[in-house]
Amino acid sequence: QVQLAESGGGSVQAGGSLRVSCVNSGRTFSWNTMGWFRQAPGKEREFVAVISWTTGSTVYADSVQGRFIISRDKAKNTGYLQMNSLKPEDTAVYYCAASYSSRYSFKANNVDYWGQGTQVTVYS
Repeated sequence: QVQLAESGGGSVQAGGSLRVSCVNSGRTFSWNTMGWFRQAPGKEREFVAVISWTTGSTVYADSVQGRFIISRDKAKNTGYLQMNSLKPEDTAVYYCAASYSSRYSFKANNVDYWGQGTQVTVYS
């Protein structure tokens, strides 16, 4: 069974950086894509970034393009989201997700595996 677990969230001042990680602690499994969603209080869960597990190709939401970098280490079964130039509006619970879908079809309603989420708070 795939079990995704996030780590690395926390609080940071605006303009700062954080890196969150997502490790599969369950059985080894080959999904097509791994990515991140986030959900702020009172808002819907939104797409942040996705990476093709095999090719490393990426797609980003417009709101994070140029500031966030998604990556993965296949040997460690771990994905990462490096968040730079953070803004207060980036404050949310960040969820790791893995899917059989392609990176262009990576949506919340077709994610196959979710992590439990990690809080990221950016204060001004």
